[in-house]
Amino acid sequence: MRAQDSATATTTITVTTADRTGGTGGAGGEESTVRAPTGGTVPTGGTARTRGARNTAATDTSGSRTDPLPRGTLLAALGVLSFSLTFPSTVWGLESFGPWSLVAVRSTLAALVAGAFLLVGRVPLPERRHWAGLAVVACGVVIGFPLLTTLALQTSTTSHAAVVVGLLPLTTAAFAALRTRRRPSRTFWCAAVSGAVVVLAFTVQQSGGAVSQGDLYLFGALLVCAAGYTEGGRLARLMPGWHVIGWALILCLPLMAVGSAVALSVEPVHLNAHGVIGLVWVAVGSTFFGLYVWYRGMASIGIPKASQLQLAQPLLTLVWSVALLGETLPLAAPLAAVAVLVCIAVTQRAKS
Repeated sequence: MRAQDSATATTTITVTTADRTGGTGGAGGEESTVRAPTGGTVPTGGTARTRGARNTAATDTSGSRTDPLPRGTLLAALGVLSFSLTFPSTVWGLESFGPWSLVAVRSTLAALVAGAFLLVGRVPLPERRHWAGLAVVACGVVIGFPLLTTLALQTSTTSHAAVVVGLLPLTTAAFAALRTRRRPSRTFWCAAVSGAVVVLAFTVQQSGGAVSQGDLYLFGALLVCAAGYTEGGRLARLMPGWHVIGWALILCLPLMAVGSAVALSVEPVHLNAHGVIGLVWVAVGSTFFGLYVWYRGMASIGIPKASQLQLAQPLLTLVWSVALLGETLPLAAPLAAVAVLVCIAVTQRAKS
């Protein structure tokens, strides 16, 4: 474009436009030049500083804005904190409900809460092109992961399951790289793989090298959850995070409502305080609130970096397993905690 001013000479201004494509939150960009009556550099979304003139606002060519990095990291970390209570809450819920009943009822309750928020907010239906992605989220994080982990927790301890699921960050980063065709840096991958190796070594050491049926359920849960996280993180860049999980839950509501009726009629129910608290938390705390802040965080800082924050999740769950369930904390846990936290620090600094 050309800007003319009869009182000044025409000079060149460099405009930097941010690359907002992809789902990893990387900050690539390209530069172009425009002609203007005064010199200076105009960053997109910022201000134009000119000689002898006031600053003028520049337009963000992307037409949108992302949350600041610290806020996105805080939201993703809050999601991890919510998820860290999922396994202990599931164990509590199994005191009152069978595994199929617990999964169906938690999803039904979460869908009702989400539906109430969507109605109050008068949120319109998603565009047709988003429904396939929402179906992936629904199958991965609303049905697949809760069901497989609940079945695993019938035979596995909370601490063991938490460490196995510690491989989720690396699995999510791999799915994100394939889905978005963006490649994190070598440093990022080295730190991520190192964290996964620490978690895997911890798991093998605690289980004596044997792979149980519960472990197979957990490995399956890793795959479906990573796919759901990746697709949900992509959609959260196009719509609010609570819309993503809200519509994914609504999509599952008919199936989960029928499943609740059938499962409750077949499996015995023994209500107690632990069972009710566990059910309420996995339905509202983990499934709705946790996924809402998690997807918001992923949309802000990118899927690979957000996924690495989950390396802290098994360590937090170990703490809850001791405090809430009275399980014995493995001696290797403190060493694993230090190693994993170092890996998290490296991945957060590495360019994605």
